Amino acid sequence: MQTKQQIRQLLLSAGVSPNKRLGQHFLIDLNLMRLLVDSAGIKSNDVVLEVGCGTGSLTKSLAERAGRVIAVELDRNLAEIAGERLAISDNTQLINTDILESKHTINRDITGAVALARKKHKGRFLLVANLPYNVASPVMMNLLTGPTKADAMYVTVQKEVAERMTAEVGSGHYGILSIFLAATGDVRTIRVLKPTVFWPQPQVDSAMVGFVRDRAKSDRIADMELFGETVHLFMSHRRKTVRSCCKFAEGRLARVADWPEIFEKCGIDPAVRPEKLSPEDYVAISGRAAKSVFLS
Repeated sequence: MQTKQQIRQLLLSAGVSPNKRLGQHFLIDLNLMRLLVDSAGIKSNDVVLEVGCGTGSLTKSLAERAGRVIAVELDRNLAEIAGERLAISDNTQLINTDILESKHTINRDITGAVALARKKHKGRFLLVANLPYNVASPVMMNLLTGPTKADAMYVTVQKEVAERMTAEVGSGHYGILSIFLAATGDVRTIRVLKPTVFWPQPQVDSAMVGFVRDRAKSDRIADMELFGETVHLFMSHRRKTVRSCCKFAEGRLARVADWPEIFEKCGIDPAVRPEKLSPEDYVAISGRAAKSVFLS
């Protein structure tokens, strides 16, 4: 792990500075870095993905515990610095690329590296990272829905994102991310972080959040893609009634002809707003919708 002074010196030696456009804020509180790693409970047969490894400060600690670490860094200068520092870690693969191929797709080089690592290391697949603010939500959504699914995620994100991750039904922050997390596992805030624990300091508070996938919950969703379409259909019109939202159905959901029956069987009042439906409600609706689509 690296102190603020060490990180500054590494960047100075390379003739670079933190890139604001890429949302580069280095976590410099060593105790908090240890808390993040300890919270993940990494075992020697686990595969860990770190997104935004920066100068490799956290990466070395992850490599000391994991079977394999796949570290991703978009910034070429930082990747070169991290590569030099990680040269002695034979269980670490550093990939200089964008984690996202598109908003809805993890880079195939990353998914390929994860798949290869998991053939050898049969433990969990974890995301442990000080996530760059500009990719936090899409990265987590991709690792929730697959095809490469994380068994757990331990991340630092903007406090606002953390609030969306842990939001309860009906709250102002309740949305698509919180529904997916609650429907597939258990999520909790580990620690709220002030700007002073980062360099350079962001203008907002951050938070450390942990998510653990619950297989029993996750297995209730037979068709993850249709579940996502269902959540997006209703939550994209969260101020309307669920009855009114149905007219906006597209794709496979447009083939559902019996929405009133689905709502009745799920015990849902069609006059309620989507933001009042629980994650369990969305699981039930998508399950019924899947049967309707199959029969149509």
